[in-house]
Amino acid sequence: MPQISQIAATYASQIFWLLITFGLLYFVVGKGMVTKIVSTVDAREQRIAGDLAAAEAARAQADRVEEAWRIEMDAARNAAMAETASAKAQAVQSAEQQVKAADADLAERIGHHELAIANAKAEALATLETVAAEAARDLVAKLSGVGVTVDQAAHAVREVRAHG
Repeated sequence: MPQISQIAATYASQIFWLLITFGLLYFVVGKGMVTKIVSTVDAREQRIAGDLAAAEAARAQADRVEEAWRIEMDAARNAAMAETASAKAQAVQSAEQQVKAADADLAERIGHHELAIANAKAEALATLETVAAEAARDLVAKLSGVGVTVDQAAHAVREVRAHG
């Protein structure tokens, strides 16, 4: 069979060209494309490393800014607390002064009213004494028929009040 005898010769030639083609592909891809791929990967790794370094620097800067902000906020909070305490102290002092002024005003008013009450009481007692003296004079005149002067009746009412 002639077809079978040709197989060995055909296969040898095909294997030869196969090795040549794969060899060429190996060197073209290995030398041409792999170096480009490796350089691309290296460039990418360098860019990633650069981006990571920039991100780390930005994070460090953000930490510094945050720390400065916190210090500033603490200072502002302390200043506000001091101002609030000062305002409270002023308010307390002002309230105390107002209370003292109101107390003094009330004490003065109470003094005036007590004096007015004492005067009214004295006047009422005097009027009561006069009315009592007149009533006593009228009663003595009606009951005993003796005529008593207003001065005598007033003197008797004063004595009863003093002993009574």
